[in-house]
Amino acid sequence: MTNPSKTLDIVALGEAMVEFNQTPGQAPNEPPMYLQGFGGDTSNAAIAAARAGARVAYLSRLGTDRWGERLLELWQREIVDTTSVLRDAQAPTGMYFVSHDAQGHHFSYARAGSAASRMQPTDLAHWQEAIASSQWLHLSGISLAISASACDTALAAMAQARSSGTRVALDCNLRLSLWPLARAQACIRHAVSLCDLFLPSLEDMTALTGHTQAADIIAWSHAQGAAQVVLKLGSDGALASDGHIQRRVLGHAVTALDATGAGDCFAGNLLARLSAGDDLWAASAYANAAASLSVQGFGAVGPLPRRNDVLNTLMKAARP
Repeated sequence: MTNPSKTLDIVALGEAMVEFNQTPGQAPNEPPMYLQGFGGDTSNAAIAAARAGARVAYLSRLGTDRWGERLLELWQREIVDTTSVLRDAQAPTGMYFVSHDAQGHHFSYARAGSAASRMQPTDLAHWQEAIASSQWLHLSGISLAISASACDTALAAMAQARSSGTRVALDCNLRLSLWPLARAQACIRHAVSLCDLFLPSLEDMTALTGHTQAADIIAWSHAQGAAQVVLKLGSDGALASDGHIQRRVLGHAVTALDATGAGDCFAGNLLARLSAGDDLWAASAYANAAASLSVQGFGAVGPLPRRNDVLNTLMKAARP
């Protein structure tokens, strides 16, 4: 039964940034060209969820600069509620650059001292209503890593969500360029204990826990307190577990151009379908199909698919 007090499906908390993504085709001696877009893992997930039909809001701080205005315009176009986004005249909006080579994609960040990194637990006074009104609160390891005050804010938001009957989803998104491994291990372990759904990747969890086998990572995640776990396996699909049953979701054979934001696409679509009433297995299959579409274009936001595109992909995969 739908809870009438839950007027939102998903509120996402974290840092949104301006993206400059290297475009292909330059001659070896030419300077690289960059396509300007937008990124930030939880922002990507929020937009992905909105494109899937979910009712979504975003919680963050932005600078009062032009880039902050552009991000607000983006969310408004994507039907992501910006009522709770705070502006900070003392700090800039963060940005990052993506470059590509034979080894994959690489990130360079200009986010130190950004407005989002200045999030404080007192900001929850502005966000409490949105969190209580949502089915899900979505955060990531990056939400925790960008500063000590942002980590405190994220953990307090998780505790507040659970006291409001709002479920919590955490995407691991380990970025050791942002914080030491020991701190990441302690903070993410604590955050997993506060979440209802944990979304790790194999690579992240090997670095975080030393486990290399999917079954061990699933077991570790449940042991920390996560009721549901979906282990993202990239092109190999995903492994979903509710603590009793584990089911594999097979990957889709596609030509990947840029994997930027694929995991965020997965998270947003998964939460959108869970909010719509799908079980964990159906939601994971939908999210996996959405992520396979997102890697076929450049940038974090542009290739995020619409619902009809995902349904068409699922229909094609189901044909004998």
